[in-house]
Amino acid sequence: MKAREGDLIETFDGNIFDVKGIVHPRDRIIAFIRFIPDSKGERKRGNVRYKKVYPLHERYKLLQQEFPQYLVFDSVFGEQLCEVLDDMVKKHYEPVKYLSKLRHKHGLQELERQTLGFAQLLKSKANVKWESLGVSGSLLVGLQTSASDIDLIVYGSANCRRVYGTLKSLVCGEDSNVKSYGRRELEPLFDFRSKDTDMEFEDFVRTESRKVLQGKFHQRDYFVRCVKEWSEIDEQYGSVRYERVGEVMVAATVTDDSQMIFTPCTYQIEDVETLEGERVEPLREIVSFRGRFCEQARNGERVAARGKVERVQKRGETEYFRLLLGNKSSDNMILA
Repeated sequence: MKAREGDLIETFDGNIFDVKGIVHPRDRIIAFIRFIPDSKGERKRGNVRYKKVYPLHERYKLLQQEFPQYLVFDSVFGEQLCEVLDDMVKKHYEPVKYLSKLRHKHGLQELERQTLGFAQLLKSKANVKWESLGVSGSLLVGLQTSASDIDLIVYGSANCRRVYGTLKSLVCGEDSNVKSYGRRELEPLFDFRSKDTDMEFEDFVRTESRKVLQGKFHQRDYFVRCVKEWSEIDEQYGSVRYERVGEVMVAATVTDDSQMIFTPCTYQIEDVETLEGERVEPLREIVSFRGRFCEQARNGERVAARGKVERVQKRGETEYFRLLLGNKSSDNMILA
């Protein structure tokens, strides 16, 4: 099964998972549990109620207690991951196909109408094809609420950069219905994110207030995820191996932010100073598979980052180290 970041999958036991990353084992999909059938759940699809599980530590706890069959130590990524066997998958939800259905659907609900309207706006203004856009999140699996966000996905580097440039222009327009978050709008977002990522509010405001991949469209929260096309991915499962070294906090200067809009995002760094933990060299990059760390820093900016250090071993190349963000609530990256 060919699944990628932003897709969702449903297993025969009724659980729904969101797919993480683009590199997966041959017969499994790396994905984290998101919705589970629960008679007391607040979401309903047909006659079945569902509970949403979002914070990563809660997902791991649920998997350990209720669904340990999905937890696997992955020797390529060097850590315990949630991986779903292909033959456990009942349905594969694909964002592009869903958006196509939404375009031809009659009697749209408000969230569907606003999602389609936002997609139409970005397609027109950025001059991208429909096939490069998709809809993810709860709407993709029919478990949305009246307060759900608009979750769009853009595929392909060139398309992503055009959409990103368009969003930068739109949030600056006085008459635009697309707005970036101000301090007031960031307060509830901080309350939500701080359950999963430790950060001071002022540091949060400094980074989040300048992002454009998140914001408001007609007063509804949106998040746009940028994902590379299959043809742009040269890494195959096992061609690169990752080994956990330890936890560190570093200060570093960002030297290449060209991959900051993508999920996963990468920041090339230099002038690394180890503030806590064991020093490793060369520590070349900061990486995250979580959308919240996109647009976190720009070229030339000094950052302080805390996370897991991994040794990166690629066939035929000299090994190096990277800092991975997002596995623990203590992981963060702020402007120094």
